Amino acid sequence: MFHIALFEPEIPPNTGNIMRLCVNTHSTLHLIHPISFELDEKRLRRAGMDYRDIAVINEHTDYQAFLESLHQPSRIFALTTKGNIFHAEATFKPGDIFLFGPESRGLPDSVLDTLDNKHLLRIPIAANSRSLNLSNTAAIMVYEALRQQNFPDLS
Repeated sequence: MFHIALFEPEIPPNTGNIMRLCVNTHSTLHLIHPISFELDEKRLRRAGMDYRDIAVINEHTDYQAFLESLHQPSRIFALTTKGNIFHAEATFKPGDIFLFGPESRGLPDSVLDTLDNKHLLRIPIAANSRSLNLSNTAAIMVYEALRQQNFPDLS
C-alpha cells in the first residue's frame, strides 16, 4: 500500500526492523545503493527475523535508478530535520513513498532539492535533539499514513 525507500542505509538492524514493518503493513521496501552491509548479514537477519524472506524488497543501483523504476506518478515524501511541515499535517494516499536518508547524515541536499517543499516532512522532537532512530521514524510515518486510510487490511 505504501513504500519505504532507504537511501544508502548504513545500519543493518534498522533495515531489518523496517523489513519487518513492511511485511506487517503490506508496504514495499526500496533499498537505494550503495548500502554498507550485505542483506544476509547476521544483525539484519536478527532484527528482521524470518520476515526477510517474505518482505517485498526492490534494490536500486542509485537514486536515479530508483526514480526511473517508478511506474506511475508517485508522490515522494522525504523525512528530514530540514522539513517545515509536521508529518501529521500531510495527507497521504495509497502508493505514496516515504524516503529516508542514511542514519549518520540524512538525505543530501542534492536529493532534497529534487522534491517539492510540501513533501519535506519532519517529526517533532525535543529542542536540541538530533533525530529519532530510522526504524522508529519509518514506523511513525507508515502508521500515520495507514491511520488516514483507516488501517485497510490490518486487524
